[in-house]
This record gives sequence, C-alpha cells and structure tokens, in this order.
Amino acid sequence: MGYTLKTEGEFAGWHYWDGDAYESQLVGPFYMKKDDNGEMVGAFRAEPRHMNGHGNMHGGCMMSFADFGLFVITDEIINDETPGVTLSMNSEFLSAASVGDLMEVRGEVLKAGRSVVFVRGVVTANGTPCLNFSGTIKILRKRPNS
Repeated sequence: MGYTLKTEGEFAGWHYWDGDAYESQLVGPFYMKKDDNGEMVGAFRAEPRHMNGHGNMHGGCMMSFADFGLFVITDEIINDETPGVTLSMNSEFLSAASVGDLMEVRGEVLKAGRSVVFVRGVVTANGTPCLNFSGTIKILRKRPNS
C-alpha cells in the first residue's frame, strides 16, 4: 500500500495512492505531483462516469476529489510514515465541470499542530474555480507496544 508512479498516458510521471479502492478505482484514480514551483497539485480528467443527470460533474465526485486534495496539500506532513484521517471538511460549489475538463486541486496548510492540520484549497476545471473547501486532518500516531 502506498504511492504508485503512473508510467504512461496523460498522467505519466504523476503518482496515485493505491491504498484506497474507492479513491484509486471507483472515482479515480486521482493523481498528484509537485509542479514546476515545487507546490503539490492533484489532478484527474473528468469522464462521463463522474457526471450527474444534468451532464455536470456530480457534487459527490468533486467533494471526493477535494478530500483527496486535503492529503495532497499536506503531503509533507501526512504520508505513509505519519498517516491521517479527515476530521471535517467544508465546501462551497462555485461552478460546474464537464466531461473532458482537467480537474486540479491546490491549496495551503493554514496551521499544522501536533495532532491536527488545518487546510484550505480550491478545485478547478480547466483553471476555473469550481469548489472552495477547507478541512482538518487528524494526525494518527503509532501507539507504543505495551
């Protein structure tokens, strides 16, 4: 379980997390990498399976991607050695996304404490903001052996 490097296709050179079947197989895979500025970015290409009955991206898919984004943004804090779980996430829909759109997620860590990380970010479709979100991640600590 961990990050897998995509070696071909549109997202060659990007990583995806294969430790979650929902994220890597059902709605994704969602990809991540450092951009040219050294900042983490997540991405995927919108497909017909991501759309609702009106032909726009389903809100649940966009929020799943935003949840993935929480962990992309905190990659240097939350990782295989220091895992975490989402405690809360708030979001506001700004605009729609359509089949073929390049979906990206970017953001920033507002504060990283010893046990909780506070994050905010934006999901875009071809550069147009679609979803504004904020969330908190609980850092999981390994329990000492008794």
